[in-house]
Amino acid sequence: MVQENEKKLTKKDLWKVFWNQMTIRATNNYERQQNAGFTQAMMPVIEKVYDDPEDKKEAYERHMEYFLTQDMVSAIPVGISAAMEERYANERDFDPSTIGSVKTALMGPLAGLGDSLLNGTARPIIAGLAISLVSAGTGWVGPIMFVICMTILSLGVRYLGVFQGYKQGISLVGKFQSSGLISRISELAGIAAYIIVGGFIPLLVVVNVPIKYTSGETTISIQETLDNLMPGVLGLLYTGLMYYLITKKKVSPIKLIFLTMIFGIIGVYAGFLG
Repeated sequence: MVQENEKKLTKKDLWKVFWNQMTIRATNNYERQQNAGFTQAMMPVIEKVYDDPEDKKEAYERHMEYFLTQDMVSAIPVGISAAMEERYANERDFDPSTIGSVKTALMGPLAGLGDSLLNGTARPIIAGLAISLVSAGTGWVGPIMFVICMTILSLGVRYLGVFQGYKQGISLVGKFQSSGLISRISELAGIAAYIIVGGFIPLLVVVNVPIKYTSGETTISIQETLDNLMPGVLGLLYTGLMYYLITKKKVSPIKLIFLTMIFGIIGVYAGFLG
């Protein structure tokens, strides 16, 4: 049943989302990647479907979480998120954290699809044709053809992502809600996120202790001993400390980055870090 105060997105609203989505990479950052660009794309939706300032604040906070995928296909989760925000604003029949879970679940598959088909296949083919035209002596025809083709490809993918993502998202949310699949997606997306983040720890957080203890003819390396117990355990412990400080003590990640740099420099010069 349609509510009297129901807020529905119009084509004009979706066009605003479409143009705002172009900023998806304009504010890339090392902390949350494309989150600010995604939030910029969602602004017309949030401002349209929510009246309560607290609801708007919560929606903005939802979309300021970490987000990263191929920039053209990012329009798909933008369109789906627009549909989910509209549904939640009008019906309140699912947990709003599901919106973030669906975005997280789409990031990886869409990144692989966009990078392989668009960046890895379509772009090199179009570039090859443009280079062939230049080699054939056509002058500026090749570069102009490349720009036009890539523009059509980029705008086309983004248009379909926003408009079809929104259109299909409305029916998907309804189907997911009636089947109970939303709660399952939320659970699986949370597990996947922890697994992915955890898998990067030993690769990105490396702590090496070069201290060795010698007793007679026996030399004990602290680093080798720790690696035999659990490879990367120091990096894991340091990551756990950072997580605790950010989530429990509300310490700024920027502050922790600088403190880590200072600690590393002091540790190397003092000899207890390598």
